[in-house]
Order: sequence, then structure tokens, then C-alpha cells
Amino acid sequence: MNKLEYINRVPISKDNICIQRDEKKCNNCGACKGICKSRIGVYDNYDMKKSKTPICIYCGQCSLICPNKSIHEVEDYKKVKKAILKGRNIIFQVAPASRFLVGDEFGYPVGKNVIGKIVGTLRKMGVKYVFDTAYGADLTIFEEANELISRLKNNEKLPLLTSCCPAWVKYVSEFYPEYKRNLSSCKSPVLMLGSIIKNYFCKKNNIDKPIVVALVPCTAKKYEVTLTNDVNYAITVREFVKWIREEKINFRKIQASKFDYFTGTSSGIIFGTSGGVTESMIRYVYHKLTGRNTPKKFLEFEEVRGLNDVKEAKVKIKDRELSIAIINGTGDVPKIIEKISKKEAYYDIIEVMACDGGCIAGGGGPKVNKITNINKTKRSLSMYRFDRNSRLRNSYENKKIKKLYKELLIEPNSSVAHELLHIEEDKDE
Repeated sequence: MNKLEYINRVPISKDNICIQRDEKKCNNCGACKGICKSRIGVYDNYDMKKSKTPICIYCGQCSLICPNKSIHEVEDYKKVKKAILKGRNIIFQVAPASRFLVGDEFGYPVGKNVIGKIVGTLRKMGVKYVFDTAYGADLTIFEEANELISRLKNNEKLPLLTSCCPAWVKYVSEFYPEYKRNLSSCKSPVLMLGSIIKNYFCKKNNIDKPIVVALVPCTAKKYEVTLTNDVNYAITVREFVKWIREEKINFRKIQASKFDYFTGTSSGIIFGTSGGVTESMIRYVYHKLTGRNTPKKFLEFEEVRGLNDVKEAKVKIKDRELSIAIINGTGDVPKIIEKISKKEAYYDIIEVMACDGGCIAGGGGPKVNKITNINKTKRSLSMYRFDRNSRLRNSYENKKIKKLYKELLIEPNSSVAHELLHIEEDKDE
């Protein structure tokens, strides 16, 4: 590793499975170092002179901010294209944030929900089934909320750390391994839905050797999908847009289409923004512990929304007060860990998204518009408007989730659910 590699820019190993650098396009501007050091908290937090392999949590924020397109994701969409041409059984799932990002590249207002166009485009490309990853998010809430309730009851492994962001899970493994036991054992929504597609949907419909592909705003998902057999490929929003243009598809004129069987509630949609996972979980926990429908104060949970570096809130449900921390970017994790270690604060739930703003600012997102707080806010507000106007705003209202438990999973955190929907202990292995 030369001097330039660890002083002027983020070091990227040649075998990094998520991001790569085109040396011909790099002018050593230092933008990648700035974002990795300030918002992600990886650069300078390990000894780069001694490290044989650079530490990377795969978040891709360096690729998002690179002004010269030198850093880019490792592309997998061409493999998917080849599989389609060979007549393979291709099944797509679309992550919540993706539908609010793709439109940027085709002249829509920032944050415009273009999911109908996305599904229609995938069908034109030859994809037979397209599912909603928000279904996987709803399923995650059933599993993770019940996991939280169990931990609260037994007063063990608290605070519960959310596990849906693979870059955050990798960050914990690298910098705070003593907290790995606190991570939820739940797979991410992408992996949960992938597992259900392969172990439930395909078996019921006699679909042989499916290839499951996730359309995501995230480069770290490329790492995550290697950890299990649930999903074969994760392609970024940027890859999808590149694919559309290669096929000479007029995205704005494409006929809109709807998802197939697996669809989610708006509670699953808001997973795509910072604080959304916790807000969705609180909605479910309230219902589970009280037997009543979620009140408006938790359907408009303002304390966990927004772009503040750290958001803290207390929630009283029956006789239990829950203490919550939302961390917006892994660079702010040490602040909360220090408060815990000094016993200056106690938390029951800590949600972390590696990317500043959550998945709506994911490292695989569009670069056509500037990555500003104004644009992040527009995307988040678009999600919240969708949520506010939805008929089903709680994961527990998803009848297809209830049917899945009846036909396969039995109940949340059952042995079957754990086998298909959880990863125990060493998540990074």
C-alpha cells in the first residue's frame, strides 16, 4: 500500500466485492477520504500503515460522492441479463427506497415514487415475477419486534441493535465486536424475502432453480447476499438505470405495472429512511403489548424522523418506558457507545443506518442530483406522504404475512422462523 493510498484517499482492495476504483479517473481530490472519515467513521479509525487489507464496510458513500466517477460499484447486472437470455427463472424484489430514487435519473422531481414504471420496465426486460421488499420489511418487524419483547422480558442482550443495514453490521464486527451479541438475529428484509421466495413461493409454484435479484440503493447488499443462499444478486439503482439505457427503453413511456403476490404495508416502506425501522417497530410493539391499534402519535413519530446525527426518544407503552437512539451515519456511533460505557445513558433500542439519511441516500443511488440534505429530506417526505395516505400503515395489518405464518412459520421466532429468517451470532462470518 503506497503513501498516496492511505493519506489522500480511501484505500480499496482489489478483491473488494462491492466497490472498485478506476485509477485512470482518480485525481486524488480527497472527497472519498472526507466522507469516509467524517460520516462513516472508518478512515483513520484503524492503522492503515499496518493493515494488510483495508477495512471497508462496503457502504459505497465514497462512490456516491466521487466527482470523477472513479469509484464505482462492482457491477452484476450483466450477469442477470445473461441469465434472462438463457431463459432462467428470474425473480426480482424492489427495495423501498429504490422506488423513490430511480426517477431522479429520468427527469422526475426528486423523491418521486416511480414503482409502477420500475415494475413495468422489469417485465419488459423479461422478468416474470416482481415482488415488494416492503413485504420482507413487514416480516422483519414481526420477527424483530417479538425478539425485542422477549429481550425486554428477560432483560438480556439490551440494547437491541437493528440488523437490516449490512454496512452497520460490518461496522460493529470491525470496531465493536463486544456488541455483536446485541445485534438482532433477524436477517435483513432483502434476505428474509429471498428466503421466503425460495423456500415458500417457488416450492408452492414448482419453480426450479430460481435466481433471486434485489434492486437496491445499497452497495453493501452485494456483500450481504454472499452470507446466505437467499438472494443471488444485488444490483444498485445506478446499475438498473445503466441497464435501462443499454436496452434503449423509454422509462417515462413504459406502461406501469403492479407487484406480484408479495406486497408490503407503508410501515415497511419507511424502512428506507433514518428512523423508519424503529418507528415501524414501535407501531407493532404497541399493538402487541396493548392489543389496541397504533395511536396517531406513533403513526407520526416525529422524534425519530429527520436528519439529525443522533435522535433520542422515550416511549411509554403500558408500564414500560422504552429508551431509543437513532444514529444517522456510523460516524456518530462512538458518541452513543461512549455514553453507554460511561453509564450516562441507557437504551433499549438503537437503530443505525450507515448512510446519512438512511437508504434514501444509499451508496448505490443516483448521482444526477446533488447529494444534499434538501434532496434527502424530499425523498424522506415522499416516503412519509406515501405512508400517511396508505390504507395499511402497520405491519400487523398485512394479511399475507399472517397467511405465511399460518402455512409455514407457525409464529414469530418459532424454530421454523429462526431457520429461515434469522442468522445466529457471527453475522460477518
